[in-house]
Amino acid sequence: MCGTCGCGSDANGPTILKLGEVQNQKHAHHHHHHHHDAHSHEHQHAHQHRVLDIEQDILHNNQLLAARNRGYFEAKNICCLNLVSSPGSGKTSLLEKTLQDLKQEFSFYVIEGDQQTLNDANRIAALNVPVVQINTGKGCHLESDMVYDAVKKLEIENNAMLLIENVGNLVCPSMFDLGESKRVVIVSTTEGEDKPIKYPDIFYTSDVCIINKIDLLPYVDIDVEKLKNYALQVNPNLQFFEVSATNGNGMDAWYKWLKENR
Repeated sequence: MCGTCGCGSDANGPTILKLGEVQNQKHAHHHHHHHHDAHSHEHQHAHQHRVLDIEQDILHNNQLLAARNRGYFEAKNICCLNLVSSPGSGKTSLLEKTLQDLKQEFSFYVIEGDQQTLNDANRIAALNVPVVQINTGKGCHLESDMVYDAVKKLEIENNAMLLIENVGNLVCPSMFDLGESKRVVIVSTTEGEDKPIKYPDIFYTSDVCIINKIDLLPYVDIDVEKLKNYALQVNPNLQFFEVSATNGNGMDAWYKWLKENR
């Protein structure tokens, strides 16, 4: 639940599925709980405080579990990246290209976050990379406990690289640390250069900004330098990579960064 965007806590909890496993959990999560508080409309002010308290509790709890994830990753020398972006930025294509080009060099594992489908996870599974799908239902971001459960299913070996593709959304994922080593925000040339000032938190909390779909620059009206300058106003330490996941342009610099931060 996030008070900021109204994604409900009435979802039946996430569904976490290891690709390649039999999907017999399909109907496991369908009990609905409806709680009607008789005094719910009595005190709007108290209710707002309560929502704030709950949100702080959720964020605090998430931080604790993120620290647990981080300790686990460090102990096993796992490099974990949290990939965040709005829908349609080419996150999955970038991930596919990276896996295709580097899977001989690295031991990759993937966690796919999505509200509904298995589409993205199926694309990763087709590359013979171990992948767990987390379907968040109404939830608009992954949380550290979901990642922990997914990691247990993945049985990640030491010295591996774990790539988490978060739910497509630039608001809520910024507030939820998953225990990642680095956070990578992906923005595409089709999105407009004001993204970093519209959604400053996600740029502020990221280490790397990948500008994807540079092959479309002749056809779109975007000033990439302006985009970078806006992003640097929010976060002067951001590192940029300008790439095309479809034709491979600029990907080598991104791979070099991955190897150095491994």
